[in-house]
Amino acid sequence: MENKFDKVMEAKEFIASKIEATPEIGLILGSGLGEMADEIEDKVIIEYKDVPYFPVSTVAGHKGQLVIGELKGKKVIAMQGRFHYYEGYSMSEITFPVYVMKALGIKILFVSNACGGMNKAFSPGDLMIIKDHINFTGGNPLIGPNMEEFGPRFPDMSQAYDSELIQLTEEVAEKMGLKLQKGVYAAISGPNYLTPSELTMLAKLGGDAVGMSTVPEVIIANHAGLRVLGISLVTDMAIGEELEPLTHEQVVAVAEKSKHKFIDLVKGFLLEVTL
Repeated sequence: MENKFDKVMEAKEFIASKIEATPEIGLILGSGLGEMADEIEDKVIIEYKDVPYFPVSTVAGHKGQLVIGELKGKKVIAMQGRFHYYEGYSMSEITFPVYVMKALGIKILFVSNACGGMNKAFSPGDLMIIKDHINFTGGNPLIGPNMEEFGPRFPDMSQAYDSELIQLTEEVAEKMGLKLQKGVYAAISGPNYLTPSELTMLAKLGGDAVGMSTVPEVIIANHAGLRVLGISLVTDMAIGEELEPLTHEQVVAVAEKSKHKFIDLVKGFLLEVTL
């Protein structure tokens, strides 16, 4: 954590030197959803390994690069692949890019992920708006010295996901004739998938979907005063009493089949959102 603010600013200056326009919206694209970044126009691509102090993504389905440009009239910076706690990085490391995007000028952070559906009303291929979350990772990216330059020591999380952005997304989906679910995302550390009893516990505690990402980034976004919208793609059903064996390849395969709905929704959102 020592000199973290200086490291954030060094990474920010490096990226800023490669681009002309100030990004307005940050996009974190989860497993199987990175293809949306390919639609960004007038793009500048920067590999994570070239950005000072950035971790490197090690997970299949994550390209590991920033894509910066314009999409549906908005200036965006997209993370084509993210970092995870289970990769061995600290909570501080996996959320470092969120502070860098804030320093670059974004006002909204859009987070996405592939998840397991614990709500029996869900089906594989569904899109779920995240209305709230439960942090079961066992860690918190704000532990350690506080960076006052970004936010308070004890940030409020009562509206972690922006209600106006959620409402706008629901309106966009309705216009498109796209069915949306809404629910609570429960984050675990991974990398193993959960046991039937663990899934039953999380569902009883109020979780509708479960995954291994997103929540640390959302905590930092709230600390930094960013508006947050979260969308999960349900790639499998994670119901304790009906649990079947699962592989990461299956998750990516379902995301591949359903990604067009996700891409269309995000583009519709970008077209309508005001900053």
